[in-house]
Amino acid sequence: MKKIVLFVFFFWSIGIVIKLFSGFDSNRMIFDEILIGPNYTSWLGRDDYGRNIFYRLIDGFLNSFEIIFIVTAISSFFGVLIGVISGYFGGKLDQLIRYITTLFMAFPGILLAIAFAAILSPGKFNLILALSIGGWVSYARLARAQTALVKNLDFVKASELMGSSHINIIIKHILPSIRTPLIVEATYAIAGLIIAEASLSFIGLGLQAPMASWGGMMRDSVRFLLVSPHYALFVGLSIMSLVYCINFFGDYLNHKMEH
Repeated sequence: MKKIVLFVFFFWSIGIVIKLFSGFDSNRMIFDEILIGPNYTSWLGRDDYGRNIFYRLIDGFLNSFEIIFIVTAISSFFGVLIGVISGYFGGKLDQLIRYITTLFMAFPGILLAIAFAAILSPGKFNLILALSIGGWVSYARLARAQTALVKNLDFVKASELMGSSHINIIIKHILPSIRTPLIVEATYAIAGLIIAEASLSFIGLGLQAPMASWGGMMRDSVRFLLVSPHYALFVGLSIMSLVYCINFFGDYLNHKMEH
C-alpha cells in the first residue's frame, strides 16, 4: 500500500515539475490526433479536442489543489474558531452554535454545495464559496468536543488561577492540545472536497472551459467510452488514486494518534 502511495505522490510531483519547467499549454489542440491512445509523444493519449490528456490532468490537479487549499483554509479557520468558542464558554452561546451546526448537518454536504453552486454563477470564486459554506461544520463539531474536554484539565485550570486571559488560554493551551485530531479531520475533509469539486464540475457547476478540471474531463470522457476508453480510465484513476492516498495518510495519522 505504501508503495502505491509513494508512486502516486512521485507521479504528481514529476507532473508539477514538468509544468513548472516546460510551461506547456494544456489547451493546445492537434485535430489530427483526436482521441488517439497513449503513445510516445502523448503519454496518456489525447481528448476529444486533440489536447494532451496528461497535461490536462496536471493542470486539473493544480486547479483542484488551489481550490481545495483555499476552501480548507477558510473552513478550518472559521470551524475551529466557532467550535473553540462554543466549547470553551458554553452556556446559551454553545446551545445556539449547536443548533446551527445541527441545522447544517441536516443537509448532506454535497447537496448543500450543489444548491449554493446552482444559485451562484459557475466559476472558481463561486465554487470556493459553495464548498466553504458547509465545510466548517465538521471542524466546529470536533473542535467543540475537544475543547470541552481540554478546558477541564489541570494545566488549564492552573492557568486560569494564575490570571491568564481567555485568549491566552485558548491560544497557548487549548489550540495546541486539539491540534492533532483537527489535522486528521482535515485530511479526510480534503479527500471529500476532491470528490465534491469534481462532482460539481461534472454537472457543470464548477470550473468552466477552457480551464482544466477533473470533473469536467470525466463528463466529457463518458461520451467516448466505447471509442476511447483510455480517456475516462485515466481521469477516473487520477481521482481515485489521489483520494486513496489522502485517506491513507489520514488513517496513518489517526493510527499514530491512538498509539
